[in-house]
Amino acid sequence: MGQVDKRSITLSPELAQAVDDVVAAGEYASASEVIRDALRQWKDRRELHGYTVEELRKLVQEGIDSGPALDGPPLMERLRAKYLKLAETKSFQE
Repeated sequence: MGQVDKRSITLSPELAQAVDDVVAAGEYASASEVIRDALRQWKDRRELHGYTVEELRKLVQEGIDSGPALDGPPLMERLRAKYLKLAETKSFQE
């Protein structure tokens, strides 16, 4: 593992119990392994999504500025009617 930088953390009773449970079940060898795995997943998720708060605010504003969204059910009804009519027309042509 190389150089280790020790930290002391405080967990809620629920989180501490969850850590103890997975160690007792043999999924991890120690509480430190559980925490390291959780931190690696947290880091990966942050890097994958990678948006800053300002970038998210900008994206939200772009969505607002783009206008109202389409209403799903009426749109689907219109599409179904259109394609049923198209299917009827094609079956008459064959």
